[in-house]
Amino acid sequence: MKALITTKVGMTSTITESGAVEAITLLQVEPNVISQLKTIDQDGYTAVQVGAGQAKLGKAQAGHFKVSKIMPKSVREFRVEEITEDLKVGETFNPEIFSVGDTVSATGISKGKGWAGTIKRHNFHRGRKTHGGRSYRRPGSIGSMYPQHIFKGKRMAGQMGHVQVTVRNLTVALVDVENKVIGLKGAVPGPRKSTVIIKGVK
Repeated sequence: MKALITTKVGMTSTITESGAVEAITLLQVEPNVISQLKTIDQDGYTAVQVGAGQAKLGKAQAGHFKVSKIMPKSVREFRVEEITEDLKVGETFNPEIFSVGDTVSATGISKGKGWAGTIKRHNFHRGRKTHGGRSYRRPGSIGSMYPQHIFKGKRMAGQMGHVQVTVRNLTVALVDVENKVIGLKGAVPGPRKSTVIIKGVK
């Protein structure tokens, strides 16, 4: 299972051998501990539950994580085809499960932009500012006479950002086991200190 719960640190850049500048996103990796193994017989599906970080938990959550001896801040489940012998409750994952050159996907919550209009949110054109035009940033007509209602999904003004985004086919550029840092080429969704899930791509 090649997957980790990480925390976004920020971005930096490196210079390749050819002299090109590459943008790199740095992700902090705290020890990822297996807290529960889910099987088809008991839960109806096969997955590995992993916790990372430190936080204060209530009695119910503390009881759940008593076996793995952790009090995690973030908990995620990763689907697997089968539970192998090396997957045990209390087992710890570190950045070294990835190596430079691996292809991964990164999932995070994008930055929230608040309430945005159609020009910023959907790249609509603005109206003309000459010859008596008054509709500069208005959305314009949103429907027709038939069928007398607006279809669901119509592109209009609304909340922009703060949604789950997955960026696929990113390349691992740096693995620092000592400092517990992984570097990915390119940008990763979310602000600094946000949780980012990285998974290996087969």
